[in-house]
Amino acid sequence: MKKILLILITLIAFSSCKIFKSNLMLKTPKNYNYDKLLDSLARLDYKISANDAIIFKVFTNDGFKLIDLASSSTSIFRNDIDVIVESDGSVKMPLIGRLHVEGLTIREAEDLFEEKYSVLYVNPFVTLKVSNKRVIVFPGNSGAARVLTLANNYTTVMEAIASAGGIPEDGKAYKVKLIRNNADATKKPLVYLMDLSRIEGLADAKTKVQANDIIYVEPRYKPFATFNKEITPIITLISSVLILYQFSKIR
Repeated sequence: MKKILLILITLIAFSSCKIFKSNLMLKTPKNYNYDKLLDSLARLDYKISANDAIIFKVFTNDGFKLIDLASSSTSIFRNDIDVIVESDGSVKMPLIGRLHVEGLTIREAEDLFEEKYSVLYVNPFVTLKVSNKRVIVFPGNSGAARVLTLANNYTTVMEAIASAGGIPEDGKAYKVKLIRNNADATKKPLVYLMDLSRIEGLADAKTKVQANDIIYVEPRYKPFATFNKEITPIITLISSVLILYQFSKIR
């Protein structure tokens, strides 16, 4: 009996080790220095990133008669193309060649294209749309991670979490991490911590997501359920061995 108790105590001690938390991701030490969430992040527009797919449209004459395009296709120049932002942050555009757009907002990129095309056309009017904006959301339970395609340029953290189905029962609303690539590739990613369990956290949740952001809701660790799931088969095996051992001694 003492041996059995000793084995159980040992197994319980191991329940705090990572062998019982193997599904936890993106861990940070207890005293981790999180990056500071600034109000400016809520006002930060989406910035173009490598691998973004851009739908590009250009019109002449500052878009005059834009509403008549469907019925008057020959009265105005129009060019619709899809381009991919390459790994160096540039796109190859017809007539004007390569332009560097990574790090620009949609509006800044539109202004840049209009400036370049003004050499060729009268008062060009350019519209851009990123068709594959995406963010990765881990809502707090296993198997529920999603890569979300963002419908607009101003999607917030709260909207992204809602699109993923919200925070489940076993997710920690008070420990939501927003992980963002650093503009300086040589430095570690930026990690922001949000407490969405309180109404005060709504200000942080209004932070606009950027390309390739990761929103990670830390799952709640259930030691007893995990212990029961992982240890019960071992205890059953040990008990069976002991019963067979006692039975052999009796014989």
